[in-house]
Amino acid sequence: MSLMLLDTASLYFRAFFGVPDSLRSPRGEPVNAVRGLLDTIAWLITEHRPDRMVACWDDDWRPAFRVAAIPSYKAHRVADEAAGTEVVPDALAPQVPVIAEVLAAIGVARVGVPGYEADDVIGTLTDREVRRASAAPGSPSSGVDIVTGDRDLFQLVDDDAGVRVLYPARGVRDPDVVDQAKLAEKYAVPTGQAYADLATLRGDPSDGLPGVPGIGEKTAAKLLDRYGDLAGILRARDDEADKGLTATQRKRLVEAADYLAVAPTVVQVARDVPLPAFDDALPAAPADDEALETLSERWGLRSSVTRVREALAGRVPAT
Repeated sequence: MSLMLLDTASLYFRAFFGVPDSLRSPRGEPVNAVRGLLDTIAWLITEHRPDRMVACWDDDWRPAFRVAAIPSYKAHRVADEAAGTEVVPDALAPQVPVIAEVLAAIGVARVGVPGYEADDVIGTLTDREVRRASAAPGSPSSGVDIVTGDRDLFQLVDDDAGVRVLYPARGVRDPDVVDQAKLAEKYAVPTGQAYADLATLRGDPSDGLPGVPGIGEKTAAKLLDRYGDLAGILRARDDEADKGLTATQRKRLVEAADYLAVAPTVVQVARDVPLPAFDDALPAAPADDEALETLSERWGLRSSVTRVREALAGRVPAT
C-alpha cells in the first residue's frame, strides 16, 4: 500500500508563486495557492496512484530545539520575534486556513505536531513505514514517495526501503525523482544519510546554517568519500597523524568545532515525533461532500475540486 507524504507548505508556497494571482474567489480574495495545491494533489493522485496520503504540516516552522542549537536558524525569516511568526506574503496567509479546511473535506489526512516542522513529521512517518514493512516481510507496500521542494529531505532517500523524493525542480508535473543514483550523480554521495552529512558541512544560507567556511559541496563530498561519514571526518580532524586532510581543511574544521557539535541536531530530521492518531487512506470520494461543495462555492474552486474528485474516483477500478 504505497504512501505519499506531502511537504504541504513547500507545495503551497510554490503554488502561490507559480499560479497567477488573478485567480480570485467570487468576493475577490486571492485563491491561487489553494487552487494550485489542489491541482497538484489531483495530478499526483492521477499520476502516481498512491493508496495513502498525508499532508504534513508545520505546526512549528522554527522549533525551539533547533534555535537553541543554532540561534541563526531561519532567523532572517522571522516576522515577529515575540510571536515567533514567519514572514508570509499578505496574499498567502489567508489562504492557509482555507487549504486546511479543503483538505479535511476531501479526506486527505493533515498531520502536524506542536514543536516540530513538517520535515520531522515526514521523517517520523517514513521511519515508521519502513519499520512496518521490515517487520512484515511480504506485506503489500510500494514504498514511500516524499513530495517536496526542500532538499533537506533528500536525507531520507533509501533505495532498499523504497523511499524516494519527488523534487519539483522544473515543476510538479516534471519532478526530479531523487533516489540514491540521483544523489550520487548530483552530489557525489551514496546515501541519504551521507547527504545529511554533506548538508551539515556545506551549510545552507536559506536556513541560516553557516556550514564550515571554506568547505563547499564538492570538498565535503570528497571528504565523505574518504572518511565515510561526518564522524569519520571529525576523527581525522582530531588525529594529527592523519594525512588525509590538508592543514587548511583541518584548521577550518577545528575552528568550526562548536558548529559541528550541534549542527546535526538541526540538519537531521526527527524520527521520533509523537504523532496523533489519523487515517491516511485516500478515499474514493470526498469525505465530507457537503462541506467541500460549500467551500468550492465560497472560494471559487469548482474546476480544481472537480479535478480532485475525478482523481480520487479514477483510483478505484470500475465494476
